[in-house]
Amino acid sequence: MPAGPTGRPRFLASVTSALEAQTAIAAGAEIIDAKNPAEGALGALPHETVRGIVEAMARAAPVSATVGDLVPEPDVLCRAAVAMAGTGVDLVKIGFFAGGDPIESIRALGRLDLHRTRLVGLLLADRDPDFNLIGEMARAGFAGVMLDTASKRGGTLTDMIAPVRLGEFVALGHDAGLFVGLAGALRPAHIAPLAALGPDVLGFRGALCAGQRREGPLEGDAVRAVARTLSDCGRHLPTRHAALEAAP
Repeated sequence: MPAGPTGRPRFLASVTSALEAQTAIAAGAEIIDAKNPAEGALGALPHETVRGIVEAMARAAPVSATVGDLVPEPDVLCRAAVAMAGTGVDLVKIGFFAGGDPIESIRALGRLDLHRTRLVGLLLADRDPDFNLIGEMARAGFAGVMLDTASKRGGTLTDMIAPVRLGEFVALGHDAGLFVGLAGALRPAHIAPLAALGPDVLGFRGALCAGQRREGPLEGDAVRAVARTLSDCGRHLPTRHAALEAAP
C-alpha cells in the first residue's frame, strides 16, 4: 500500500457496512477498512458483514479489517487473524495492546499461511507504543505498520504524541520495508502536517460521520471533503512499498 501516485498519503476510510463502503469509494476513499467503532478502538465486525464488504468492493479497492481489542497472546491473535483472513480481505490489522507477549505473537502470526491476505501491525500512541516491534513485524513478513489511538475521546493522534516521534515512527517503518499509516481521530486540518512526514496512508472515521461522531453514519459530503484536502496536499514522495500493487 504505497503512497498515492502524486506521493500523497492514500485515503483509508473505516466503514461498518457494505453500504458505507460503497458510499466511501464513490466519494473518494481509496482503501476500505472494516471496523466496528462501537466495540473499541479496533472493534471487529462480524465475519459475515466483512464478507459482504469484500463482495461489494469486488476488488475495486483494497479492503482491510480489524480483529478487535485483543490481548497480544499468540493463540488469541492467530485464531482471530485466520478467521478474519477467511473473509477474503486484503489486509488484517492486528493491534498490540498492553500485556501478553507481543514479540512471540508477532512471530507466531508470521508463521501463519493466510494465502493472499497480508498482516498490518497497529501500535497505539496513547499506550506507550514500543517502536522496537516494527522490526519484529518486518522480520515476520508483515506488509505494514500503523499508529493509531486507543482512546478516541481524549484527543487526536497529534495530541498524544510529539511530531518528532511521529516522524521517527514513519522513518522506522519505511526503513524496515513496511508501508506506514497514521490514524487517530484525524480531521482535515491534520492532513497537511501529517502528509509532510511521509506516511503512505492516513486513516479516518469520525471526520467522515454525522456530527463527527465515529459511531454515527458515514456521510458522503464529509468523505468528499477529506478526499479534496488530500488531493490538494499532494506531495511528491517516491513509492516505497508495493504490497497491494500486485493484489488481484
